[in-house]
Amino acid sequence: MLDTLSLIWSMLPSTMMMAAPILIAATGGMICERAGVVNIALEGLMVIGAFVAATAHVLLEDTIAFSVPLAFLLAAFFGCLFSLIHAFASVTLRADQIISGTGINLLSLGITVFFSQLIFNADRTLIFRRGMPTINGFHPTAWIALAILIIVAFMLYKRPWGLRLRAAGEHPQALASAGVSVIKMRYTAILISGVLAGIAGASVVLTQDIQFTVTTINGKGFIALAAVSFGRWLPLGILGASTLFGFSSAMSVIFVNFDRLRALPSEFFSLLPYLITLLALVIFSGKDYAPRAVGQPYDKGKG
Repeated sequence: MLDTLSLIWSMLPSTMMMAAPILIAATGGMICERAGVVNIALEGLMVIGAFVAATAHVLLEDTIAFSVPLAFLLAAFFGCLFSLIHAFASVTLRADQIISGTGINLLSLGITVFFSQLIFNADRTLIFRRGMPTINGFHPTAWIALAILIIVAFMLYKRPWGLRLRAAGEHPQALASAGVSVIKMRYTAILISGVLAGIAGASVVLTQDIQFTVTTINGKGFIALAAVSFGRWLPLGILGASTLFGFSSAMSVIFVNFDRLRALPSEFFSLLPYLITLLALVIFSGKDYAPRAVGQPYDKGKG
């Protein structure tokens, strides 16, 4: 029993490191879907954030002392900038939100490789010597993710802004009749989602990697999107879902060191986090808790 508790405790820093980017991106996805817009572009926006953060840090780490905070700020800015594409297509043009998000995912891979070749003459960034420092073994991103979730939960359920945002995803026509712009609320939600996805991408590359490559994010944006659904569009729900993924990711790293498990192929341990997440979605998915108007373009003329 004590050995089991010791093992779980030893996995806590790794669990929080793995869970933090998922939680940050999922929080952005929850905001977006609460406003009525599916943001399948989380994956691509995280790729953009990771590339920008890695590029800024590797170019500036020898020049300025605050290259890590600056890398996070730039990742947030470019995540927001690229999310404008999704906002314009899905809200202004009322295009299919899935297709719009998929387009950003494809664009992000191409544009990051292009600029990597342009800046570093390779399909990846250079290796940086140091990433985000730890405090007592924990990366600050874990506490940043929790702070973001608490602030978002407060804004969603304790402030009028949150009520209006949730109404945009539940009853947009009623919100419009109350004199609130549904388009503005949805634009705001998508841009916030882009900011958080950019930060999430930076969190991955600056805590879990030593450089950006096309496999740095490797489906984490889709896991964040699944965490929104698995967490039933609730702050505590996505916290639990993100922690589950972080714990399973930490297990995949630690279990490979057990003698009895070394006979298993290494691919099994890489698959473990995604398998556990998929099983959890299958087991715990039930009643549809999604906002009523999610995925539906807002039409001013529709009564």
